[in-house]
Amino acid sequence: MDLRKLKKLIDLVEESSITELEINDAEEKVRIVKYGGVVAPHAYAPALAPAQVLDAPGTPAVSAAVEAELPEGDAVKAPMVGTFYRAPSPGAEPYVEVGSVVKAGETLCIIEAMKLLNEIEAERAGTIKAILIENGQPVEYGEALFIIG
Repeated sequence: MDLRKLKKLIDLVEESSITELEINDAEEKVRIVKYGGVVAPHAYAPALAPAQVLDAPGTPAVSAAVEAELPEGDAVKAPMVGTFYRAPSPGAEPYVEVGSVVKAGETLCIIEAMKLLNEIEAERAGTIKAILIENGQPVEYGEALFIIG
């Protein structure tokens, strides 16, 4: 299924009062379930170092301070809700590091959503100036993942 169609379906479920949507046709099967709580990390996620809390919803003073510390460049934002992974598997090298030069269309990371691994690609060429999310952390739709300069 096209990623844009899948995102549209997820958005529709989030905005509605339904809690589950399942679509079956001859070629594809999609099931979207809306949870009210936090989903536990999957077993294959690597052990994480304590993460620094950068921001909490509804705290604009903290957000402004964090944004002031970010390097110049364009933010690559999460196109969906899920779990952020920097590498294709737990023992593999990360797709990119700070300072990596990337081309448009190059894979930057993976976001796991509903047991699907979605490769997130660079929309433009540039240099990775900052990686804003720790490996294995949950991400929200529209949350900045990288800064590309």
